[in-house]
Amino acid sequence: MRLIGLALALSGAWALPLCGQAPVEVHGVPARAGAEDYQAKAEVGGVTIAADFVGHAVPTPGGTFSNEEYVVIEVAFYGKPDAKLKLAAEDFALRINGKKAPTPATPFGLALKSLKDPEWQPAVSPEEGKSKGGISGGGGGGGSDPKPLPPKMPFPLRRAMELKVTKAVLAEGERELPQAGLVFFPYRGKDEGIRQLELIYTGAAGTATITFER
Repeated sequence: MRLIGLALALSGAWALPLCGQAPVEVHGVPARAGAEDYQAKAEVGGVTIAADFVGHAVPTPGGTFSNEEYVVIEVAFYGKPDAKLKLAAEDFALRINGKKAPTPATPFGLALKSLKDPEWQPAVSPEEGKSKGGISGGGGGGGSDPKPLPPKMPFPLRRAMELKVTKAVLAEGERELPQAGLVFFPYRGKDEGIRQLELIYTGAAGTATITFER
């Protein structure tokens, strides 16, 4: 039963952003004027797929966040007037530095827990300020004390950040084009360490490889 529950939780991560919360409507991000406004593009099945690699940044209309555990690609689909296409983040995989097996996209719900807001700073109490200023408490045993846990972002702020990111991910299902949104891939290395990058698409339009110039 525990294995069944885990499988259901992982499959639901594509659609449910937070456990115990109502589903959030995904809008994606506004598609740009044309595919030429992105770093790279490819055509397949009468559709143009464009993409920007933004690394560990997580850009949304409501602000830019970061994620040390994942890298992000903003993808966009363009077609003829009134064209529709079935979209899914799991149609994408990312090949980094020529790795033989590309890395499949991650359900965005799994990436939310490692989101960070670079602009958020925890409040410092007067006592903490004094200790950080170099005042010793004496007694000689302070060096062996365990390090305090890093401060956590207050829930309302974290919830607001996760909502902004959730709304910006690639909207799935049958959609009118153009459409654009964020797709996540697990990668803990630095952006500067990526020398080769290929985004592989296998979906309703066909199969295509989008190569980024680095």
